[in-house]
Amino acid sequence: MSQQRVANESLPPRRYVSRLGWMVGGVAVVVACVALRMVFGPGAATASGPVIDAKTAAKQGLEKPAAQQPPEKPAIVATVNGEQISRNDLAREALRHYGKETLESLLNKHLISDACQAKGITVTTDEVAAEIDRMAARFGVATDQWLKMLKEERNITAAQYAKDIIWPTIALRKLAADRCEPTEQEVQQAYESQYGPSVRVRLIACDTLDKARRVKALAQQNPDDFPDLAKQYSSDPNSAAVKGLVPPVRKHLGEPAIEQAAFALRPHEISEPISVGSQFIILKCESHVPGVKVPWDTVAATLREACRDKKLRLTASEVFEEVRKSAVLENVFNDPVKSQKYPGVAATINGKKIALLDLAEECIERHGKEILEGTINRRLIEQAVRNKQVTITEQDIEAEIVRAASSLGKTKPDGTPDVDAWIQQTVTEQGSTIERYRHDVVWPSVALKKLVGERVEVTPEDIQRGYEANYGERVRCRAIVCNQHRKALEVWEMARSKSTAQYFGDLAEQYSIEGSSRALRGEIPPIHKHSQQPVLEREAFLLKPGELSGVIQVDDKFVILFCEGRTTPNKIALQEVEQLIFEDVHEKKLRVTMAREFARLQDESQVDNFLANTTKLPKLRQDVDNLLGSSGPGGK
Repeated sequence: MSQQRVANESLPPRRYVSRLGWMVGGVAVVVACVALRMVFGPGAATASGPVIDAKTAAKQGLEKPAAQQPPEKPAIVATVNGEQISRNDLAREALRHYGKETLESLLNKHLISDACQAKGITVTTDEVAAEIDRMAARFGVATDQWLKMLKEERNITAAQYAKDIIWPTIALRKLAADRCEPTEQEVQQAYESQYGPSVRVRLIACDTLDKARRVKALAQQNPDDFPDLAKQYSSDPNSAAVKGLVPPVRKHLGEPAIEQAAFALRPHEISEPISVGSQFIILKCESHVPGVKVPWDTVAATLREACRDKKLRLTASEVFEEVRKSAVLENVFNDPVKSQKYPGVAATINGKKIALLDLAEECIERHGKEILEGTINRRLIEQAVRNKQVTITEQDIEAEIVRAASSLGKTKPDGTPDVDAWIQQTVTEQGSTIERYRHDVVWPSVALKKLVGERVEVTPEDIQRGYEANYGERVRCRAIVCNQHRKALEVWEMARSKSTAQYFGDLAEQYSIEGSSRALRGEIPPIHKHSQQPVLEREAFLLKPGELSGVIQVDDKFVILFCEGRTTPNKIALQEVEQLIFEDVHEKKLRVTMAREFARLQDESQVDNFLANTTKLPKLRQDVDNLLGSSGPGGK
């Protein structure tokens, strides 16, 4: 079991893992304050509704009224073309996908709860509500806005936030209370860090002492050259890119040796090499910045709170590790032998059992909607396979894995597919298992391929187009991409005034909004025939060397091309590569046909999703219902 992670005060973006357009996405959420992802796991998705106030959210998440029994969970969670998906089906899928990580977070939550009980620590709903208000205030928004943002941007409901994020944060704070109270000296240092004097410096980082001494000697010969020396010699790319300029050095915030040296320097003075870790740092003092006079009484409480939170972040891992070490844990779910020996048990903590059913329900609470969506989509494919009496064998599965490894370049030195390396790479990148990869990715791919395989036809025209695209002439261009037509016209007018590659590159570096073309001064890969951008392709092949295109609209962007010439066509004869082109074109057309077939299955299905409270009718029936609705009484 991994120890607790302590996050900084930020809300990182959600992470989505998609598989063949139908797989379930895993959501990782880290919330400001002490967001304990490994301890408490990501927030669950629930039905949308009006944003509730903090106290109501806390109470809904933490306590159930004595007179109110929890609602009975439906035995059927969805129907797909009349075929039922049971809650047990969903539970099995949820455990298969998220059982391991959810159990870990569930165990960790139990550990914190048990430690609180052992010390007589309680966390009230009023404390939770107050903490939610405090967090909202810290980010400068009203509580309702904060909760709404969490729901819309992180898919965490107010109740989930109260129960799985805020309650554990307060509980851990209370467990670590004797270590988190800041001293007066620490608060005073925080005041000096934020409001006290600072030093503006430039920095050069060197890997060796000899190099640092040589660079310092060069800097002392002409201190004004320090920015260029930083750009040329510093081994720290971030500061080197801005000629050594770094944020002002403040007291009590960073490396003490650097702080001491910076404050000892006079303006324009250069320091001796300072040993910091494995590097040697040279500083040049630009200026000393006086502190800001802020009355102590107006900021002392805020500084004390910030110090307390900082100490909590630093001690949270220690406290949790002590709690974990003092407990006797037995993970049954992840051990096949123990699972057989203790059926229905997911784990034990100090002899107390955590039921497998409880783990399944926790998985459903957190990931149920996502898992159900993937289960519904697989059920659609399974139904189509049965209806067409298609058989999928283990040999089909193995052959698809071999094909995937070969087509994506995972081969052995002798050129044969390296299946083991491919599977290892895939499961590692997706954070999955071999069994899940075969079940969730390979089987649907094989099934759809068999459903549509006979419909895919590669024509002589397809072969010719593939040959021209891969071996034919290409146009070498530079490009400038703009997001506004008016700006594109202005840039085009400038480019027309001096039609040279050098000047066009200067304009691309200054005006192109597309990162790679801007960084490469407009250079782009040669444009070939039969690309995915027919408008751009047509304009490119009309250009002569040194000629400027007009302003070309591509989707919502505006592109200007400068032609630098043509590539020499490859002299390989079509007959030599015809089989390779056939296989490549067939595979691409097959994938497009598979995607269309799956879209058709979705369009022609009726799905009742009881977790999301939605019903999707077949597209034809939807069209008829819409027509009748618009032409009936009261319609237009």
